[in-house]
Amino acid sequence: MSVRVRLTLSYAGFLMVAGILLLATVWVFLLRYVPDRALLIPAAGDTPLPTPGVFPVRSALLQVFAPRAGAVLVFLLAFGLGGGWILAGRMLAPLARITDAARLAGTGSLAHRIRLRGRRDEFRELADAFDSMLDRLESHVAEQRRFAANASHELRTPLAISRALLDVARQDPGLDRAELVERLHDANTRAIELTEALLLLSRGERGGFTREIVDLSLLAEEAAETLLPVAEHRRITLEVTGGPARTSGSAELLLRMVTNLVQNAVVHNLPADGTVTIHTEARGGAGVLRVANTGRRLPPDLVPTLTEPFRRGTDRVRVDGHAGVGLGLAIVQSIVRAHDGSLELAPGAAGGLLVTVRLPGAP
Repeated sequence: MSVRVRLTLSYAGFLMVAGILLLATVWVFLLRYVPDRALLIPAAGDTPLPTPGVFPVRSALLQVFAPRAGAVLVFLLAFGLGGGWILAGRMLAPLARITDAARLAGTGSLAHRIRLRGRRDEFRELADAFDSMLDRLESHVAEQRRFAANASHELRTPLAISRALLDVARQDPGLDRAELVERLHDANTRAIELTEALLLLSRGERGGFTREIVDLSLLAEEAAETLLPVAEHRRITLEVTGGPARTSGSAELLLRMVTNLVQNAVVHNLPADGTVTIHTEARGGAGVLRVANTGRRLPPDLVPTLTEPFRRGTDRVRVDGHAGVGLGLAIVQSIVRAHDGSLELAPGAAGGLLVTVRLPGAP
């Protein structure tokens, strides 16, 4: 049986039980005190007898009352079934709208919204939660489609370059082989870097990793030590400050997160005499990592878009002439989300970018 039928039967059954209880109350508190036989009350002393009349007895009352009570019960049953059907339909109407929206979402149509009106009850909260889920799902699907299109384009570029170089070499036997090998190596390196970045981004979004206690300050020192030659080559000063900041997560992914942030801060810094500051601390039960660099002032409307995949190029200044794969901050955001943390980007007061990562603290 459907929920509407079950609710209808429940309403009718409850009404019938209430009617039977009412009749039972009449019997217990009224009819049981009516005598079953006519009584004669003799005169007591000088008290005159009451005026003669008809005194009903229990059997006579039952003969009159029972058919009427049965008719009332039949009416209550019909009224309960009809009214219960109507009430159940009105109560379940919002649920039918939610079901229709779920069916549309199952067919791939994510633009439909319920937008249930009326007072805020359980159905209104369920509909609002469903609309919020559809909003997030539609945004996620659109982001995935855009990411897939961008990834296909990015992977096609180095492959197309390799194919063009091979075609030129085939048509020109006298081409310098050393130069051809070097250019093919660069194209393949770019394709490999992009593939590894995509795999790392997918791994961070899945969140399937073993958690362990990790100190962000140690990861900051390791990343700074690894990127120190790159920073010195660009005359960038690396400063690591702060204290221990313990969290729980994957040491490998968190190291990649810190490395990406530091590398991003170095390669997008001023051409010379810039500074990158890495600060770690434990605050409010969370491990905090801040990476700030110097550089040109960033437009405020550009900063929120920097975590989008393949967001790079003319939007930011990179000093090595290499555009990168455009997944550095996207990978950082994916790893932070997988560790139940938060990522904040803000333009520096004097230029550059300030990145703040907050991760749940560990004992």
